[in-house]
This record gives sequence, C-alpha cells and structure tokens, in this order.
Amino acid sequence: MKEQMALERLTGLLAFARAGSMGSYTAAARALRVSPSAVSKSVQRLEKQLGVPLFTRTTRSLTLTAEGRDLHERAVRLLRDAEEIEQAALSARSEPSGTLRIAASLPIGVHVIAPALPAFRRLHPKVSVDLRLSDRIVDIIDEGIDIAVRIGDLTDSRLLSRKLAPVALCCFASPAYLAERGTPLHPDELANHDTVILRYQSSGQPLRWPFRIGGRVVEIVPASAITADASEALVAILAAGGGIGMGATFVTAPYVARGELVPVLAEFAVERHNVTALWPESRRANPAVRAALDMLQGTFDQRVS
Repeated sequence: MKEQMALERLTGLLAFARAGSMGSYTAAARALRVSPSAVSKSVQRLEKQLGVPLFTRTTRSLTLTAEGRDLHERAVRLLRDAEEIEQAALSARSEPSGTLRIAASLPIGVHVIAPALPAFRRLHPKVSVDLRLSDRIVDIIDEGIDIAVRIGDLTDSRLLSRKLAPVALCCFASPAYLAERGTPLHPDELANHDTVILRYQSSGQPLRWPFRIGGRVVEIVPASAITADASEALVAILAAGGGIGMGATFVTAPYVARGELVPVLAEFAVERHNVTALWPESRRANPAVRAALDMLQGTFDQRVS
C-alpha cells in the first residue's frame, strides 16, 4: 500500500510539473502521452495528499496558486531527473527509437521539416515523430521538447545548439503585377509600389526587409496596405497580384517553380545566418536526437541554402 501511494504521489508530481509549465491539462497530457483526465485525476490526488490547492481552475485557464508556485520548481526538477533517467536508458541502445518531439515555426515545419520526415522514418522505423508547429517560443526543457528549430537570437544558455543553413530573403511578385506596374530596379523604388508585409505572431512586429546596398545591409519596413501574420498567406497574396513582398526562398520556391512568382531586386538579397537547432543537455547522447540533427542539417542544406 505504501509503495502504491508513493507511486501515485510521484505520478501526481510529474503531472503537476508539466501542467504548471504548459498551462493546461490537455497540453500536459499530450507531452506525457496520457489522457487529460489522467492528468487531472493525478493532480487532484496530489492536492488531496498534500492538503493544499495547487491550481486555480476556470473553464478557460489553469493558474498556479501561491502554494503551487512554491512547489512547482521542485516538481520541475523531479520531472527533469525522470527524463534524464529515460534518456540514459535510450542512449544505451545503438538504434534510434522512441518518440521524438520537434518544435518549429510553421513555415520551417511545413516547407522544410515535414517533407523530410517520411524518408527519416524509413531510415529509422523505431522512431515516432511528434512535430509541433507554432510561432510561440516554447520552453524546451519544461515542455519536454527534444529538438527545437528557431530563427533569431538565442537566449537560453541551458541548451546545446547547432547552426543550420542560412536563409535567403528576397522580394517576390507575380508576373501579372510586374507587367502592370513595372519592375523596381532599386529598393528606393519600392515607395512607388504596393507592398505586402509579414508580421511575426510571436512578437507582433513586422519583418524588416534587409537589402545589401553598397557593401552594407540596410533594413526598411515599407508602407503597406496589406499585412499578414503567416508566410503562407503572404505568398498567396503575392501570387494573386497583391504587390511586392519579402519572404524566405524556401517558402516561395514552389510558387517560383510554377511561374506564379518571380524574384524582384534579387541582386540586393540578403542571407540570414540565424537558424539554429536547439536541444537539452540531457538529450546529448540520445540516438534519435543525434539522427534527427543529422537529418535537419542535410535537409536545410538541400532545401534552404
């Protein structure tokens, strides 16, 4: 009986740690690969055992109580220890196996990672992949992510990292738009054109358009009547004749191949060396993580650069 109670308390602490980090039972259940009701019941049993409420619950939110905040960091450390034990067991196997959780932004996930997964699975059939796409910057450690691919500056020193291929940014427009309005020969001429702007969902800030002019990089945000917060929407607007917009070449490549978009001001295009794969120290020796990192490196070299 004591052993069963100890096991239930441990299960409750793990469920509490994940739910507290992710803000919902549903997200915690997905990360722990159990049902939301199992997470809820585990947390409720833990609250009863401890004699304190850990969450304030509403129909739309899950918030840590004062007592819950005090206990959460300790529970997170316990969860990390459990995951490190799991990773140590996995690393003892030479063949990649188990569930691999990969987080990335929507454009990178859709256009770069997703097309590479079938070949990866054929090569490593014992690995199952959980691909999570969002512009939200996830907490890799607290949310149990094995690998994240991020664009931009890195701030988390707890993580290992590997630079991936640079991303080329260029302006594009439809042939019909350019036939009607003409093709600009210099970035200064964009003031005479309709432009479409990409706004980052994570920050709400617009993409600054970089151009290499006279040996230096100049960034501008053109005045625009249309703004979109997804790259897929932006290129669809451009293909429909909405004007000139800037995007990553790996996103626009299918449209260019079909003749729906053409590069504009290509001689001023800039490469960004800020795409990075990140993973926790605890995953260093995991065969599935190592295999996925190699897959990402090769895929980015082929599709992005």
